[in-house]
Amino acid sequence: MTIENTGLPPAPGRTLSPHELRNWVERAAGTPQAWEHLVRHDTGSRHFASLHRDADLDVWVLCWNTVDDTGWHDHDTSSGAVAVTRGAVHEATPRMGGDPVLRTVAAGRSFAFGPDHIHRMSGALDGSVSIHAYSPPLWRMGQYSISPSGILRRTSISYADELRPLQA
Repeated sequence: MTIENTGLPPAPGRTLSPHELRNWVERAAGTPQAWEHLVRHDTGSRHFASLHRDADLDVWVLCWNTVDDTGWHDHDTSSGAVAVTRGAVHEATPRMGGDPVLRTVAAGRSFAFGPDHIHRMSGALDGSVSIHAYSPPLWRMGQYSISPSGILRRTSISYADELRPLQA
């Protein structure tokens, strides 16, 4: 199925900036007929499904419960945007020498970030749903762990691997 047949906004045919990604993912969130059939909360863990992938854009639907947590991660060379369509998600951004910056993003809200962004996401409410878009498409991501002695380590993983908290 091509993106034109899903009801999703047209594929841009080029790499998008964080601002452009946010606009795109907000439009995609407004087309539930394109992603609602993929929503599941009965899998025993965070459920995610690919909506679209081409040379310039990678789009996923993620389903969250309060026990779901991605752990600290980055998106390697990709910028991204997230639109929450149902419930709410938490985003934490690390801060050296202090507590992470925390925010809750509720349904109807969105945010975007560049490839230098490190964060951790979790479900704020059971039954939450968010749409995520990345440009260029994800190939690798970095997952972070902190050793008991405070050493930060990055592990490179495939975009198809499930994100979860890592133990050092």
